[in-house]
Amino acid sequence: MMKTLDEVSFLIKEGRLLHVAGNGSLLRQLPKGNWIGGSTEYFMTEEGGVVSDSLLFVTEFDNDNFTICDYGMNNISQVATEAYNNGFTVLIIPLDSELHMEYARNSPQYESMYLKDIVGWVSGVNIKILGQSNHFPIVVNGITGKVYSDRAVALHLEVPESQNVSVNIINIFSPDENAPPIEFDQEGFTATTCRVDGKEMMFDDYITQNNLDMKLPIIGNFFGHGINVDIRSIENGEVRFGAPVFTGVKYYRAKDVPDYEAAFNASLMECKNVQAVFSCNCLSNFMRGGLEGKKLGVKHGVLLGPVVFGEITYQLLSQTLVYVTVE
Repeated sequence: MMKTLDEVSFLIKEGRLLHVAGNGSLLRQLPKGNWIGGSTEYFMTEEGGVVSDSLLFVTEFDNDNFTICDYGMNNISQVATEAYNNGFTVLIIPLDSELHMEYARNSPQYESMYLKDIVGWVSGVNIKILGQSNHFPIVVNGITGKVYSDRAVALHLEVPESQNVSVNIINIFSPDENAPPIEFDQEGFTATTCRVDGKEMMFDDYITQNNLDMKLPIIGNFFGHGINVDIRSIENGEVRFGAPVFTGVKYYRAKDVPDYEAAFNASLMECKNVQAVFSCNCLSNFMRGGLEGKKLGVKHGVLLGPVVFGEITYQLLSQTLVYVTVE
């Protein structure tokens, strides 16, 4: 829930175990304690979608056993091996850092990645000030008080053997399989060329010629599971993505979603009794769906949390809502 700086500071001093999201300058003022944090100014709350630089979103955990770590380029591949066998990990990575790129490209190959439950998000800043020299994405290790723009922080949580963790995503998009498949010969967060039905062409030309709605992602077919890749922008013929594209994967443009709010609420009907212990939604959904001031799922189980610059369920995702339940 949303709280003031003083309220969060009080909880930390009481020894509470917290996940905190909010404006970077507020995070820097919090005392040391049992918490991790990441920067964003976008949130889904009980009052609806909110943009705030003066309040923090707090998720409190009651787990007895936990560890808080930070990871760099030299050891991020160990994040799953260091997670509890029965539990889950919340991982926060700064946007556009070298570590962000490393995790996006290589996390599917990390040891034990799909044997442990890894969720989390990519931190950022208000997009109106993104790129200004004194504003950049950060994460915070509350135990040490260290603030990073080039490392990740993780909260590893253990749950009792009698409980089960379930990691879930809500994806309101589906591939238009009547459209030709799109493939890429290079992996990464950008692309200039692609192959459409086997024919090589400039990807920005394909977008323009087919009048693709850039509010919609392209969807990769990963062993029958659809993984979204949102299109951030096109600059000088280079298409920039919110998550990497991979070689050997067929991508399809998404079917139109005329009303994001209605689509999310329809999906949330399927989890009306869910009590999520952690949740986050994508900034692309928030902005392109006009979710500021709109409530998601208030009639059938609210999924609240930060609105973020990339979601993590094991690997990096985009334009997806992620939530965790413990039953």
